Amino acid sequence: MTRFVRAAAATLTAAALMGGVALAQAMSSGEKMNSSQHMMPAPKARFGGSVYTGAPDLPLTLSMVVAGGGPKNFKTTTLVGVLAGPNATAEVAKLTKQYGAAGVKQYLAVFDFVVADALKLATAAGVKLPSTPEPDPTDGKALTTALYKAGIDPKIGFNVEYLLDHLVSHGIHTQVMKDIDAKFGLKADATYHVVTLVVFQDLKKAYGL
Repeated sequence: MTRFVRAAAATLTAAALMGGVALAQAMSSGEKMNSSQHMMPAPKARFGGSVYTGAPDLPLTLSMVVAGGGPKNFKTTTLVGVLAGPNATAEVAKLTKQYGAAGVKQYLAVFDFVVADALKLATAAGVKLPSTPEPDPTDGKALTTALYKAGIDPKIGFNVEYLLDHLVSHGIHTQVMKDIDAKFGLKADATYHVVTLVVFQDLKKAYGL
């Protein structure tokens, strides 16, 4: 019995080695693996950090959209007013000092576009928002807390890319960034992520999250 096990193990080892050699030869000679054998590359975040590939948190997405005025009337300024509450004016002034009036204007335009484009892509993909938002879109602290938690990347902490994956799915998030590039340019996309990160850092500090 022992000899049989050893012989079987030797056979399997030899087969594995031969298979490895054959695969190496195939790859070196440029042979292509068929679709059933091909391993898809892991998704990557454009600006670094982890990628969330699970289902989006649509009640949270709806809450954010409603807080900004709803799907048809969404405005980032309205959303910031809800999230920051009495600190909204001070937050806009701070951002204006950091990025200039033109920079803030472009940021707001890009953010408005992100929401509109994501909703359009989601609708085209057959994704339907739920009827009830969660948390209450009028509760700035609760919504800020939920959004902040949704953006916690297990590797680097709060990450705007991770938040967007949670809100609309990684696939839609990726397409939205490509659409930003086409409409505003890659720099505007990068600035959008940076300023959004700053906003949430400020909100975190204000609410003691």
